[in-house]
Amino acid sequence: MLTRSRTTRSQRGRGLTMLAAAAALAALAGPAHAFCGFYVAKADGELFNEASKVVMARDGDRTVITMANDYQGAPQDFAMVIPTPVVLREDQINVAEAALIDRIDAYSAPRLVEYFDENPCARPAIGDLVAATALPEAAPASPRRRAESLGVTIEAEYTVGEYDIVILSAEESGGLQTWLSESGYRTPEETKPVLASYIAQDMKFFVAKVNLAEQAKSGGQFLRPLQISFESEKYMLPIRLGTVNAKGKQDLLLFALSRKGRVETANYPTRKIPSDLTIPLFVQEEFGAFYKAMFQTASDRAGGRAVFTEYAWDMNWCDPCAADPLTVSELQGLGVFWLDPNAPNKGGAVDVYVTRLHVSYDGESFPEDLRLMATGDRRNFQARFITRHPFDGAADCPAGRAYREELARGYERQAQTLANLTGWDISEVRAKMAANGQDPTPPSGDQPDWWNKIWEDG
Repeated sequence: MLTRSRTTRSQRGRGLTMLAAAAALAALAGPAHAFCGFYVAKADGELFNEASKVVMARDGDRTVITMANDYQGAPQDFAMVIPTPVVLREDQINVAEAALIDRIDAYSAPRLVEYFDENPCARPAIGDLVAATALPEAAPASPRRRAESLGVTIEAEYTVGEYDIVILSAEESGGLQTWLSESGYRTPEETKPVLASYIAQDMKFFVAKVNLAEQAKSGGQFLRPLQISFESEKYMLPIRLGTVNAKGKQDLLLFALSRKGRVETANYPTRKIPSDLTIPLFVQEEFGAFYKAMFQTASDRAGGRAVFTEYAWDMNWCDPCAADPLTVSELQGLGVFWLDPNAPNKGGAVDVYVTRLHVSYDGESFPEDLRLMATGDRRNFQARFITRHPFDGAADCPAGRAYREELARGYERQAQTLANLTGWDISEVRAKMAANGQDPTPPSGDQPDWWNKIWEDG
C-alpha cells in the first residue's frame, strides 16, 4: 500500500501494515461434537503486532468489505490505495464501527479451555490425559487535466464520513505512479510492475485520505473502518501492493462471512491450525506467547506459504464461546446484506457461516493476490487447546491407583506436545510443569514420533 507524508518511524510501521491489509480488497475440519470445558483465554488479533483485519461478506457476486484502520499517526498523513474491480458509486462506500471488527475477532479467536478430572473411582474408566518510509508534505489534488495528460482518469470523487475518496482508472502504471507522487503519495519504483498488473486486469483504484474538517466535526479521535460494496465475479484479496513498502512479514486476519460454508484460498494451501491438543497447565498464564510461537512454527513448517484456518462455524453458537455471538444488527453492520432484520428469532444459527483465516506474508512468500472460494463445507472447526486439572482426592481404588500411575506419563506427553508445537526447549517445559505440580516422567530409550501427527492437516 501507499502512505502519505511525514509519518514517523514508529507510526509508519502501523500505517504501512494497516494498508497492507487494507489493500486487501476484492476485485476481488473438525468433528461436530460438543467440546464443553470452561473457557479460559483467547488469542485475538491484538497478540500480533500490526495485524490487519478485513471482514469480507459475500453471496453470489456481491461483496462487502470492511477494513480496520489501525493507523496511529497524524490523520493528515493517512492514506490508502486499493485496487477494486469496478468504479464505486458514493452509495457503495461507507464507514463502519471499529467495535464490530473487534467483536468478530473476539468471537472467532483461538481459545484455551480447561477440564477438571473426575474421581476415577466413581467412573468405570477415564479418558486419556492427552487424548513505506517518510513521505513529502501532502500536495493539493492535481487538476483533472493534469491527470488526463498522464493517462489517469478521475472516475469519481466523494466525501464519506471523515474520508475524501477518489476513484481512478489508468492506462499505464508510469502515469498512475506520477499522479500519485504529485498528489503526495510515496510510490517506490517497485510499485510500478504491481500497478501495471492491476491495470492489465482493468482494475480501478480506490484512494482514500482523511478530510480533517469532517473528522473535526465528528469529534472522533480514531479513524473508523472503511466499508465498500460491489458486484464482481472476482473473489480475491489483493495484497501485493502492501508488500512493496513493508518491513518484513505482516499478519492478516480475514473474516469471511458467507451463506455457503467454509472459505479457503484457491492459489495457496489452506491448512487447519493444530487444535484439540492437551497442553500443560502453566500455559494458562502464557497463552498469548504460546499461540504466537505455535503459529510461527506452523507457518515455518508450511514453508511460509500457507493460509491457516483458525475458525469455521455457523454464526450464533460455538462450544465454548470466546465471546458472545454477533447479533443480526451487528452482522448487518459488517455487510451481511442477506439477513432479514424482521425475521422472527427462533434461536440456533443464523444464515451466516464464519471462516477466520490467518496468514503471515511478504512479497517473496506470497507473490500473488489471494484468490478465494467458498467450499460448501459446513463442518465445525476452531483452534482450541486444552488444559486438565488432575483429581486431587484420595481415589483409593484400583482405577484410582492406575490413574495416579498414568498422570506422570500423561504429563510427559503434554510436555512433548508443547515443545513440538512451539519449538520451546523440552527441559524448560518440564521444569515449568514440575514447578506447577505437573512433574513429567521423561521416557527412556527411543521415542515414537506420534506427536508429529499433530501437524497433519484436518
